[in-house]
Amino acid sequence: MLGVEPLGLRLREAWLALRGDDTTPKSRFDHTSLRVLQPRLALPAWLGRRPADRRVPILNLFSHVQPPASQGWSVRVTTARDFRDLRGTYDSHNGTDFVVPPGTRVLAPAPGRVVRVSSEFNRGGLKVVIDHGRGLVTTSNHLARALVRVGDRVARGDVVALSGMSGVDGLLAFPWNAPHVHFNTWVGGVAVDPFAAAPGEASLWRNGNDPTPYDGARVDGDDAPPSRFSPDAVARALDACSHDASRAEILAGGDVAGRAVAAMFHMNYYPTRFRERVDVYADRFTREARLDLPLSREDYDGVAFPSPRRSRVR
Repeated sequence: MLGVEPLGLRLREAWLALRGDDTTPKSRFDHTSLRVLQPRLALPAWLGRRPADRRVPILNLFSHVQPPASQGWSVRVTTARDFRDLRGTYDSHNGTDFVVPPGTRVLAPAPGRVVRVSSEFNRGGLKVVIDHGRGLVTTSNHLARALVRVGDRVARGDVVALSGMSGVDGLLAFPWNAPHVHFNTWVGGVAVDPFAAAPGEASLWRNGNDPTPYDGARVDGDDAPPSRFSPDAVARALDACSHDASRAEILAGGDVAGRAVAAMFHMNYYPTRFRERVDVYADRFTREARLDLPLSREDYDGVAFPSPRRSRVR
């Protein structure tokens, strides 16, 4: 559930998160980081309880004002601003955290192909990465068990994993950090907020900014073609990578698509290992309403938004 095996590797990854290395800045904490801990949500979830109103609590939203990656991953609450212009998140947060008891079923939010299943203790623990076509990729992190393999085709609403709290943050802050699924959305290889923030901006959720689980009905457009990648751009991304292990993993991706996915993954999780950020896609994409909650309608009906952290951002 916490993803601590193999112990030696996990200790090295935890040290990387806390102290950094030549290409990866250390994570940053201070007294404001304590605001991220929510015992009111954490303890019931660890005990296997779900809210009576059947709305999954969101622990942290996507932060729209993030410090430069060169300064390291910041768990401070200083510049943080969510899509509501409130501090319902922390500075470097680049996803949406759904508070769920360990062992909760995690679903495919849209049809697609599983392109990565991996565990990085310092970067979200066990995760499943799905390419949904048309430039849309999602990742579900902090899992306890993956139920799919790379190459699997998944339909909307298929169970892909069981939730946990794997990763260094789950271990160090247990039991005050609520167990949750950290859910990322990438459009064109860039992490974006699935919630619409600006007037006229499209939400990535099919039900607008009030996402709900898939109801089993047919969805038009679910036969999206696979994403196309640029061989030249993938080569530039590889050339821009300054970290030997990341370069080796990108090369091990095999064909253009495999290398593109690996490059995109490393540029998002380890951006300081690249001299420049490269768009590896052959096409350009816009935001589209294509996602359902990655949770079952047997467990939840919708979401409950977090309270702001102290004050509205001005």
